[in-house]
Amino acid sequence: MRAMPKSERARFYCKHCGNEYGRWEGKCPACGEWDALIEAPAEKTGGRPRKGGKGSGSRAAGLPSLGARPKPLKDYAAERLSRLTIPLSEFHRVLGGGAVPGGSVLVGGEPGIGKSTLLLQVLGALAGTKISQGEANDERPLLYVSGEEAPSQIAARGLRLTEPSGKNGGPRYDFESDALKLAGETDLESLIEMLEEERPRVAVVDSIQTLRDPSVASAPGNASQVRECALALVDAARRFEIALFLIGHVTKDGTLAGPRVLEHVVDTVLSFEGDTRLGLRVLRALKNRFGSTHEVGLFEMSGTGLIEVPDPSSALLDRDGHEDKGAGSTVGALCEGSRVLLVEIQGLTVPVPSGGNPRRRATGLDSNRLAMLLAVLETKAGVPFGGLDVFVSAAGGFDVDEPAADLPVALALSSVATGRQIREGLVSAGEVGLAGELRPIPRIEARLAEARRLGFTRFLLPSRGRKPSQRSESGMQILRARTIHEALSVALE
Repeated sequence: MRAMPKSERARFYCKHCGNEYGRWEGKCPACGEWDALIEAPAEKTGGRPRKGGKGSGSRAAGLPSLGARPKPLKDYAAERLSRLTIPLSEFHRVLGGGAVPGGSVLVGGEPGIGKSTLLLQVLGALAGTKISQGEANDERPLLYVSGEEAPSQIAARGLRLTEPSGKNGGPRYDFESDALKLAGETDLESLIEMLEEERPRVAVVDSIQTLRDPSVASAPGNASQVRECALALVDAARRFEIALFLIGHVTKDGTLAGPRVLEHVVDTVLSFEGDTRLGLRVLRALKNRFGSTHEVGLFEMSGTGLIEVPDPSSALLDRDGHEDKGAGSTVGALCEGSRVLLVEIQGLTVPVPSGGNPRRRATGLDSNRLAMLLAVLETKAGVPFGGLDVFVSAAGGFDVDEPAADLPVALALSSVATGRQIREGLVSAGEVGLAGELRPIPRIEARLAEARRLGFTRFLLPSRGRKPSQRSESGMQILRARTIHEALSVALE
């Protein structure tokens, strides 16, 4: 039997860390993950040179050369280009202050969440907004390249998005501008040639899984195809000074656009999240070389596209500061980037049927954190949960990951488990330690200001930590507790 030529032998990539191996192994030697190696056939040698690229083959699509001789760091800093302002303020904030010419952004999310609609609105808003002097060349076009939908389908969606944007207003869209161009393309060589000819200031590729590099012997969407196509596009974006946006789908195992190596190739990774059955959408930065990864942007899906949510606290709260929802419901003041959001936390307990095992379910909250809080409440505060099914949720479909959510979660669960009401108009924030102590939290003044703005009159805080100024306490009754036991005695009636 003829042996397979060396140039055609299969390669294996780790879908977690992206390392390459010549044979399959049960455990990745680099990151230690089990059953993580996936097969990707090796690229064929001797392929034709890529159009618009440097050299032959996809290996030439790495980082561009920064110059034959090194220069002082200050010289490179002086050459930095100004950012491109995105008219959608929520998107602009998550990017860290706009798009960077030559930068690459990967936008991922579940199918049907609205990734294509979001980026089409970004291009429409850019087409309808006069670019300020010094940001970018106003004459350069905006390019949307689709490998999944026909350009006529995208155009029909754009015309629908030109309708009034709703109660919150929004940027002006111009989908009839000559500067906004559409194309349907899946061949990588043709796409790079198109980018070189058009030199757009912003380019959207929808999606990276539909592209195919002829020099790689595998099907579109394969790990090797995704990686090599991304490398080539990122290289082209840097050389042509294009703000590049790549749309990536979440695979069945939860990874974004295949192997994790793709997330290392791009400059920024954004995740578009939300329940497709609800209207709220959250845009998060998972990685950002040009800004913070703590910012979030909120949108509401409507019949005419995505509408920005400038006041997320009001959108997440289904009540005002004086409405009583009974036991098991409270409000937490949580920080997301530069914002403070008031999020309603709801808890429910149900007796376990005879012989059954207690269930613990968390929606929008960390299940491991919930288990820890239940243990602390039972051992340090005497609240029994052993014979109860426990359910806790962050209302509105918002995912909460700040430690300061510990205290409102503990109050909601203790309230419903004991049948005691939470004091009227109460907001809380605090991290709960394993010893039952309440640990200090940052940005107390900002949390107090947001609670006061929405009509709340009481705020429960840990005793330790920085004290708020008298001005920030104005109009609010500040309640303090040193332990979770003290917090329950103060907050529950």
